[in-house]
Amino acid sequence: MSEVESGVPEYEGGGLSRETNWWGAFVIGLAGTILVTGIAPVMVTSLGAASIPVIVVITITGYLLCLLLAELSAMMPERTGGSPTYAYVGFKRRWPRFAEHVNGFTSWAYWLGWFPVAPLNMILASFYIADKFNLNLTKGVTPIHTFIAYWTIAIAIVGILLVFIPAWLGIRLGALFATVLGLLSMIPLTLLAIMPIFKPAVANWSNLSGFTQLDGTGFFTDAYGHSWLVIYIAFSFLLTWNVIAMEAAACYIGECRDPERDAKIAMNLEGLYGLFIYTMIPVAFVVVFGAHLADPALVDPKTIFSNFASAVFGTGASWLDWAISIMLIIALMLSVLNAIMGSARALHQMSIDGEFPHIFSSVNRHGVPAFSMGFNVVCSIALIFTGGAVEIYSLSNVGYLASFIPVLVCYYLLRVDEPDKRRPVRLPGFFKWIALGMAAAYFVIWSFGGLVYTSLPNPALGGNDTRVYFFIGWLILLSYLPLYWYRKKVEDPKHAGEMADAAAPAAGD
Repeated sequence: MSEVESGVPEYEGGGLSRETNWWGAFVIGLAGTILVTGIAPVMVTSLGAASIPVIVVITITGYLLCLLLAELSAMMPERTGGSPTYAYVGFKRRWPRFAEHVNGFTSWAYWLGWFPVAPLNMILASFYIADKFNLNLTKGVTPIHTFIAYWTIAIAIVGILLVFIPAWLGIRLGALFATVLGLLSMIPLTLLAIMPIFKPAVANWSNLSGFTQLDGTGFFTDAYGHSWLVIYIAFSFLLTWNVIAMEAAACYIGECRDPERDAKIAMNLEGLYGLFIYTMIPVAFVVVFGAHLADPALVDPKTIFSNFASAVFGTGASWLDWAISIMLIIALMLSVLNAIMGSARALHQMSIDGEFPHIFSSVNRHGVPAFSMGFNVVCSIALIFTGGAVEIYSLSNVGYLASFIPVLVCYYLLRVDEPDKRRPVRLPGFFKWIALGMAAAYFVIWSFGGLVYTSLPNPALGGNDTRVYFFIGWLILLSYLPLYWYRKKVEDPKHAGEMADAAAPAAGD
């Protein structure tokens, strides 16, 4: 009997407490949308106005991804952990044995993509905090390439541990904490995005004309020693790590009280706000700064936001610099919260499905995957010592972007193999081809674009490239295999033996 006939799902549920709604999923998912604070400055100071079409195209795919995940999450409300946990169901009908590895690989790749957000954002937050309080940023240790001061290490570790508290205490408190952080960062970010519209004196919209590069050459001009197409694909590798992170709301649909209703609302809101903020923030930078984007003083994200606010609201107000710094710190903390909570749900579901050690499926008395979140905290603290954002970006996206390729193929397979399956959220039929096209595009960006981007000389590393971190990311990704084998070869046989021993006395009675 099929699932459609019996109503019994052909997959394991996550079993987490359902104590939130679409608003909780939306505000915690804002952690992905607010990553605009990191990527917008990098894109406009690297490519100028030419970055805008690239940003718009990739951001549209992020919104489409949210729509696809709304359908998948409403179809499978018992699954927890968001996008990576749906791939298994799509592959299981055709290739049941292969589906296990698809499930494990996708969830582990998603984990590699999200957990580094916590150390990355706390390192960035520590820079703002140290700058405001005039702490010494040069006295410290120098692991690998990048200066990392003692203050950076201390602030980053303390910040991660503090954010872990509401994550540990349950989804309701986590959603409340995320609501406060989300509103405190979302409102000023939105104002910054729209201010050039209401203050035309500070904006020169002709700066967008022709979407020229930093040196004034046209959009279709070669740059960085590569053809224009290759370089835009390369920068898309960095861009996708941020832009498609608006999908984070899907991690919590399985903990909503009415997931079939909440999936549609949360994912649409997340996608629409992400489309707005990821487009308008870089556009605002270009129309206000124009050719000044080539100024080295603007390269630092902290500097560009402060300078932008000064250009819009006027200089001479010390409170303005403080306000911008506080906003950025709050936004970064929200992303840390989701980095701890979101990918832990994927590990939890993978353990329940039988592809990861049993301990990752443990849940505390507050109904959240305690061990998986603690594992994220330990790994995040360890990653702080790699030194900085450039290294973390390079290794993290090896996993993150890869995790969506099987999910998009899964959507296509489910639409082809089970077209009549119940779908509380149903997109038009042609979306299966959109999903397949996005999977192909992401594969090119992930493989070819990633290798090109990490081979570019990076000023933050003294002109060195980041290919070593790209390959470290691959090693971390492959570490899934020994953990899978441990579950299958050690834990499962042992568990089966314990079950047999427990049943033996009953059989003899």
